[in-house]
Amino acid sequence: MFLALYLLLLAALALLAPAPVWDPGARSFVLIVGWIAVWRYGWGGVHLLRSLWYRAHVFPRWRRRILDLAAADPEVERALLAPEVYIVVTSYRIPVPTTEAVLAAALVEAERYRGGRVTIVTSIVEMADQRLIKDLFRLAAPPEHVRLILVRGRGTGKRDGLATALRAVARQAPAPGAVVLVMDGDTVLPPDCLARILPFFRLMPDLAALTTDEDCVVPHGGPLLRAWHQLRFTQRHLLMSSLGLSRRLITLTGRMSAYRAEIATDPAFVALIQHDRLDHWRHGPIPLLTGEDKSAAYWLLRQGRATLYVPDVTVLTIEQPPAPDLLRASTALMLRWFGNMLRASGRCLALGPARVGWFVWWCLVDQRISMWTPLIGPITAILLAFAASPAFLYAYTLWVMLTRLVQSLLLLAVRPRFSGLYPPLLYFTQLYGAFLKSWVLFRLDRQRWTRQNISWAPPLGPWRAGLRALGSSYLHLLALAALTTGVAFATGVLTPPSTSTFAAAAAALR
Repeated sequence: MFLALYLLLLAALALLAPAPVWDPGARSFVLIVGWIAVWRYGWGGVHLLRSLWYRAHVFPRWRRRILDLAAADPEVERALLAPEVYIVVTSYRIPVPTTEAVLAAALVEAERYRGGRVTIVTSIVEMADQRLIKDLFRLAAPPEHVRLILVRGRGTGKRDGLATALRAVARQAPAPGAVVLVMDGDTVLPPDCLARILPFFRLMPDLAALTTDEDCVVPHGGPLLRAWHQLRFTQRHLLMSSLGLSRRLITLTGRMSAYRAEIATDPAFVALIQHDRLDHWRHGPIPLLTGEDKSAAYWLLRQGRATLYVPDVTVLTIEQPPAPDLLRASTALMLRWFGNMLRASGRCLALGPARVGWFVWWCLVDQRISMWTPLIGPITAILLAFAASPAFLYAYTLWVMLTRLVQSLLLLAVRPRFSGLYPPLLYFTQLYGAFLKSWVLFRLDRQRWTRQNISWAPPLGPWRAGLRALGSSYLHLLALAALTTGVAFATGVLTPPSTSTFAAAAAALR
């Protein structure tokens, strides 16, 4: 229904468009928007082609090799599995039905596992969660090779809770070849998850960690919010598959990732997870509140370790948006996501392409570029609408509707589903997301953990805090003004002074 309405609106706008729309009378509009489109869509096409090649040819070869080895001999199949598995679950005020579903799925996977002992380590804060998990474990009555360890934290954030759980794993002295799964308390493991991901650690001796595809359900929220989450996970699948071709990932999602035990229990790795910080030229030292997945990826990139994306295993996340409407929920989530990305990408870039890999390094560069390019189109249209004709806004609207429809249809190569809400949501995410990225760039010290309602701000007095906030706003507005000025000169709305003008001004000053 949404797609039909979208197509009808696009057709109506095209058929009823005034004549000046088809001949705006300024080549600059086509050149500016067109060249930006060639760059952005070309880069998106590269990711799409890499994603298709990885999912259709490269990864299936690895999967077939594992299946062939497992089919040859039952002993070989068992040897491909890790001798010990630790499933670390971090949970804080997760709804009871979600906790029940998450723990039930983890227990089923643990009971099915035939490689060795499975230990479920739950990092919790409240006594009610402890009682609930103990009761669920007792009712499940798992076999002897499945154990439960409960770790109580202070509720000071996910980083502390995860670090405490990883230290609890280290105290168990994991066997050589053991693997640690790190997952959130709202992530449901799919059937045969362990059997399908763990053999890669044996198949690839250099592999340090891996992560998988994700999909979601949104129990509460309207169709806009549900479609927005599904669109985000579709885009993630495309990007991660493209990066998987390089075997270097720029993030290891906290929703579910697996590490070799010697890495997950390395004191330096755990210390970085718990006490990571950023030294900023203007804000000074910034303790990182969120983004532990970015810290983990940075540690592995710095060590030069290989990582893997497993596209044919999909974990399910039960989303609890921080607000019931799209605008507030997406704002809170994107501020956290983009803040994590911008705080982490600078130091990953500093590692250099020789260590990170040229393609992945350029992806990090592109993260910084793509926060500005979505703003160029609307700025161009608005400037030309005021300087020349309102037809430019009409033409830009048609351009946006058509291109976002094509972009959304191309996502069918990633997920076999489509929503008519995808095109407007895609543009909303690109444009509003670009503005939020630019906002965060100048306020990297502003952090907030939505679920635990924990925030961090520098310990400054009211006068210094106000001065710093004023400086952040000034730099942000200056950057937006510079971008607008550059677009104005490129479109001809503004023209640089001629040599004669400079000469006349110099003569007047004599």
